[in-house]
Amino acid sequence: MEIRIGIQHSPREIVIETDDAEQDHAALLETLTTAVAEGTPVTLRDVKGRSVLIPGAKVAYAEISTEEPRRVGFLG
Repeated sequence: MEIRIGIQHSPREIVIETDDAEQDHAALLETLTTAVAEGTPVTLRDVKGRSVLIPGAKVAYAEISTEEPRRVGFLG
């Protein structure tokens, strides 16, 4: 799953790829909605094991894609 989050007053968006089976699309959307409404931070973990802290009060938008992104390169 790919998550794109825009932060207010920041020219770049945060892009996180996750394969977290325990956190489905609806649960993630609910977590982000609560964080924005309450202004609390959210921690997300990506496929490489890194944790990203998102300031809920500064989220401009969030886009959650359940499609597998296309990979560029050769398999061999």
